[in-house]
Amino acid sequence: MTSTDARLQLRFLGHSTFLLTAGDKKVLIDPFIQGNPLCPVTLEEALGWRVDAVLISHAHGDHWGNALEFGKAGVPIIGTAEIGTYAAKNGATNAIGANIGGTVSGDWGRVTLTPAWHSSSFPDGSYGGMPTGLIIEMGGCRVYFAGDTSRFSDMALIGEGGLDLAMLPIGDHYTMGPLEAAKCLDLLKPVAALPMHYATFPPLTGDPQVFAAEAERRGVAVHLPQPGDTVTL
Repeated sequence: MTSTDARLQLRFLGHSTFLLTAGDKKVLIDPFIQGNPLCPVTLEEALGWRVDAVLISHAHGDHWGNALEFGKAGVPIIGTAEIGTYAAKNGATNAIGANIGGTVSGDWGRVTLTPAWHSSSFPDGSYGGMPTGLIIEMGGCRVYFAGDTSRFSDMALIGEGGLDLAMLPIGDHYTMGPLEAAKCLDLLKPVAALPMHYATFPPLTGDPQVFAAEAERRGVAVHLPQPGDTVTL
């Protein structure tokens, strides 16, 4: 079974970290594993998955996370040009730097970088380029991972190609909260939605039940996995 004829599964690893699996292909998004109080797996376990790519939305520590450990093991690290350059300088052997609007393909599928309204710097203060969202096409599905962002009108363009799932931050304080995130669904028009980036740290007070109620009022199905749970599309 290949990634093109298998149903896409998303395993929530807490905060904004997800493992996407389709057949024998695996992709990890924003690998914040060590230091993530909600992550149900160890770094050693995650490295043992032998993922096909690691996708990075932006350079903040709670998203960049353990990317270098994967990069040093030969896993492709995909993000902005600045993220690719930083990864390569720090030991990643297969860093791929792209930019807004660009698409990177692999035998697992493909990812297109979109705008996000946020900031981006590495834990050591180095500039991380523009923050991004990710449109991921894998396992016959089209998924939008918004990264850290506020609501913005160009989300209507992101939704033009159709979305099986929109993954949106709802924590408030550093990103939009649940009410603003629900309003994004009016622009994105996805089949289903999944909230993320909440409850990890005290400032992230956004309530997923508020988001779910607003989404369902709009006719959008909602997935509310707990860390460790898997959602099948």
